[in-house]
Amino acid sequence: MRAGKATADLTWHGSVPYVPDVEALGIGLMVAAVLVGLALIPMGLPGLWVMVGGILIYGWLTSFRSLSVAVIAIVLGIAFLGEIIESWLGFRFAKRYGGSGRSGWGALVGGLVGAVIGVPIPVIGSVIGAFLGSFIGAALFEYSASRHLGVASRAGWGAVVGRAAAAATKVALGVVIAVIGLFAAL
Repeated sequence: MRAGKATADLTWHGSVPYVPDVEALGIGLMVAAVLVGLALIPMGLPGLWVMVGGILIYGWLTSFRSLSVAVIAIVLGIAFLGEIIESWLGFRFAKRYGGSGRSGWGALVGGLVGAVIGVPIPVIGSVIGAFLGSFIGAALFEYSASRHLGVASRAGWGAVVGRAAAAATKVALGVVIAVIGLFAAL
């Protein structure tokens, strides 16, 4: 069989052949990454980045035919924005509930430590650990600064509210990333 004959049945998109099976595989992988990413976000894991990775894998599999540099930049910008908002909300709510900047750092550190410690419990361990860790970290850091148990517990509660608000915000941004990726693919 001649090389020219083997490729004659393919549809060409510029200099790259269009292969429907690869397109379907790419969409399937992107959808899987979106679903896994959305599930990871409440656990404090990098779900937005899993989604971005899924979109980039789709682009790579399809030779970036329908995924432009602008789409990639927008998706990356939204993921970075989600990370900034997550950190900012923890600080903001800890301070809003009467804590100092120190309680914000406690919420951040405690949330990370709690998520790691809670991992051995399947599925919900890291979620519970992150929320408890945020509370304990903010409360301990605030208590070390103010020496008032009431202020420390309010700061801890603010850290929990901030963590919940951050998770909800990141899930919403994840939905936006998913919609952008699917529109680019379809």
